[in-house]
Amino acid sequence: MKQPAVPVTGDGLFPVRRIFCVGKNYADHQAEMGDAKGTPPVFFTKPADAVCPGGDIPFPLATENLHYEAELVVALGEDRSVYGYAVGCDLTRRDLQAVAKKAGAPWDTAKAFDNSAVIGSVTPVAACGNLNEAAIRLSVNGEARQDGSLSQMIWSVAEIIDKLSGYFDLKPGDLIYTGTPAGVGPIGVGDEVSISIDGLEPVTLRMV
Repeated sequence: MKQPAVPVTGDGLFPVRRIFCVGKNYADHQAEMGDAKGTPPVFFTKPADAVCPGGDIPFPLATENLHYEAELVVALGEDRSVYGYAVGCDLTRRDLQAVAKKAGAPWDTAKAFDNSAVIGSVTPVAACGNLNEAAIRLSVNGEARQDGSLSQMIWSVAEIIDKLSGYFDLKPGDLIYTGTPAGVGPIGVGDEVSISIDGLEPVTLRMV
């Protein structure tokens, strides 16, 4: 099977090895999801072939409550260094996640499905500058739904990499979805979702 890959801004491809994700990494998102104040972020994974460049995406199976989640994505290079960053959207079958949470079960059916890791082109670090306080925004059919700042992350990029490396041997080709700010919500067939982070290439998807 061909290795999944993501375009690099300018030229080339970034081969994807694994996809790690951080949940509950913005306090305002924790609050809207009903988590207690001070709840620590959590890790979960998606398969590498869940990467999707946006565009037309088939509405996924087995859900009646599909949610968008705008995210900064970190692309790792050698020795756990950051190769570059991209705009991402963690698509979530929220109804299945609610069932899993209630049962204390894993989130795999809610998070790790086909085309669930939407991602724009990876911009190398040298070309995007400091993103610590960059705005992150998402709109549905032109209407603003998420408007936050990367400075609101509970765990910074450096802290995420440090904590994650305590559980996994991180390698070049790993992607890390770093969490979403408040404002998540449902989308359906025909909806167009646009996500942007200052300094990076935006990504747009449409459910079909």
